[in-house]
Amino acid sequence: MKPIIKPFGEKLISNLEKVIVGKRASIEMIVVGLLSQGHILIEDVPGVGKTVLARSLAKSLGCSFNRLQFTPDMLPSDVTGVSIYNQNSKEFEFRPGPIFAQVVLVDEINRATPKTQAALLEAMEERQVTVDGATHPLPRPFMVLATQNPIEYEGTFPLPEAQLDRFLLRVRMGYPSPADEVDILGRQQVQHPVEMLKAVIDVEELLEAINAVKHIYVSEPVKRYAVDMVNRTRQHEDVYLGASPRGSLGLFRTGQALAALEGRSFVLPDDVKKAAIPVLAHRVIVGPAARLRELTAERIVQEILDSLPVPGGDFAPRG
Repeated sequence: MKPIIKPFGEKLISNLEKVIVGKRASIEMIVVGLLSQGHILIEDVPGVGKTVLARSLAKSLGCSFNRLQFTPDMLPSDVTGVSIYNQNSKEFEFRPGPIFAQVVLVDEINRATPKTQAALLEAMEERQVTVDGATHPLPRPFMVLATQNPIEYEGTFPLPEAQLDRFLLRVRMGYPSPADEVDILGRQQVQHPVEMLKAVIDVEELLEAINAVKHIYVSEPVKRYAVDMVNRTRQHEDVYLGASPRGSLGLFRTGQALAALEGRSFVLPDDVKKAAIPVLAHRVIVGPAARLRELTAERIVQEILDSLPVPGGDFAPRG
C-alpha cells in the first residue's frame, strides 16, 4: 500500500495545512474518514475552523461539491430534490437537490428540524435518495461533512441516535495555541487561504486509494480487540446505550485507513486505539446518573482503552 496511499495522504494533508494551522491530528482523522468512505461530524465551539476545514477538503479534491446551510424552516425536499410536472412531456421530472454531489457540507446540522435531518438518513446509509417512490443513486464517492456547535441550544434540535450512528467519526478541533493563532492572523491579513486552495487529488486517484484501503490486512486478534472494545461500551455501568455493530465496523475501517497512511499493509492494535474515541464516543449514550457526575462518553471510552488488554503477537499476514 505504500506506493499508493502514503503519498496520497501526505499530499492531501499538506494541502489542508495551508489553511488549517496546528491541527494535524484533526486533519488526519478527516482524511481517514475520506479513505474509509465514511461521513464525518465536526463538532466544536464557534470560530475554530469547522466550516473552513470542510470547505478546504472539498476544494482539495477534484469532486463535485455542494453546501447546505441548515435552518429551522428547511424542508426535506430542500435537501433531496422534488418531482415537477412537465407540461410538454406530460410527465413528472425529478429535479435533484443539493445532496447530489460527491462532497456535501451540511453546516450547522442541528439547526434543522428532525424531519429535515431525517432526509439525510437514507442518503448517508444507502447512498441513494427516494422521492415519490422512485430511487435515485447518489454519485460515487459520496461523503457528508456536517458541522455543529455543541454549546448553542437556542433554536437547535439535538441529533437523534440513528443520525449520530451514521457518522463514522466525530472530530473536534479545539482552540489553537497562541503561536498558531498569531500565524493565523498573518495568513488572513489580505486574503483567506481557502480562497487560494487548489485541487491536488482527482476522483480517479481518490477511488483508487479507497479501493486500496479495503485490502489492508486485519488479523483475528485485532478484530477481536475491536469487538471487545465495543462490547465493553454496552456492558459499562454508566452507559445507557452502547455502540452498535456500526461501531465495530467503524474501528475496522478506520484502522485500515490509519495503517495505510503509515505505509503499512496490516493493522496494529494501536491503530484501533487511535481511532477509538473519534469512532465510538458519539455512539455512546451516558446514563442520567453519570451525566449528573459530569462523566462524558469520551472519558468512558478512555477508561475502556486503559483497562482492555492489548493483544500481542505478529499482526502481519503470513506468507
